[in-house]
Amino acid sequence: MIAPRRFLPSISSLLALEAVDRLGSASAAAEELSLTQSAISRQLKAMEEQLGVELIQRTQMRLHLTPAAKEYVQTARAALHQLAQASLKLKANPTGGSLHLSILPAFGMHWLAPRLQDFARRHPEVTVNLNTRLRPFDFDAEPFDAAIHFGQPNWSGVNHMKLMHEQVLPVCAPALLPERIESIDWLTEAPLLHIETRPDGWERWFAEQGHPIKGLKGMLFDQFSTMIQATIHGLGVGLFPSYLVAEDLKTGRLVLAWDGPEVSLGDYYLVWPKDKIESEPSKSFRNWLKSQLDQTPGA
Repeated sequence: MIAPRRFLPSISSLLALEAVDRLGSASAAAEELSLTQSAISRQLKAMEEQLGVELIQRTQMRLHLTPAAKEYVQTARAALHQLAQASLKLKANPTGGSLHLSILPAFGMHWLAPRLQDFARRHPEVTVNLNTRLRPFDFDAEPFDAAIHFGQPNWSGVNHMKLMHEQVLPVCAPALLPERIESIDWLTEAPLLHIETRPDGWERWFAEQGHPIKGLKGMLFDQFSTMIQATIHGLGVGLFPSYLVAEDLKTGRLVLAWDGPEVSLGDYYLVWPKDKIESEPSKSFRNWLKSQLDQTPGA
């Protein structure tokens, strides 16, 4: 049993309390929930009587939650959101075979997406729901079964499986490349393009070349996709994962700006929470990823 029944208000009363807190009046909450104002008031009164706690401060103009109810409704709102997400997952796949996966945009588009058809063919019982995220995963706050993330495996509370070692390359449009490159110094004066998720990427790259430098400036981008287009159109020199620019280097749209030692800023990992039972779809996806890595050179 989850908890004594007296501590579990009805869904309708929780919805009424959440709406009143967010909208500030019983009339606005009633309109949103397609109820009458008196029905909203009855729901709130019933909850107060059930819990034995005053939840609402009533004035002539508005309804206000008590300080204790303000804290309570934050938990209730999160629980309602999780319940709604679970209902959507159930509706999307009544057999229960759904996987909610958080992915990085560039990695998801260029590495994962071309391979997902094979997973769908091998596991037709699983529906994969993808959600792109640039910020770090938070399994406590967001309803993901697993996430693909970049960096070093120093995250707490998660299991992880390494997917790919990333090598970065400095590239630019052919027209931006000097006719004669005598030293790496030309890059310190070139317009350098930066990515938000790796703000110190260029400094680390220069250090690996034996040419440490600080305070590098330039245009800042939030995604690799837009930075690649800016690089192709000659706006500067970009530092990219090799798998992202392999085709552009092959076609000549981009060229290497410096042919120096290989540099890695981190690795890609599949991560999943330790404190939750791993679902069968999640296990199937992880095992499939292992088979893909066995077939991928350099993974």
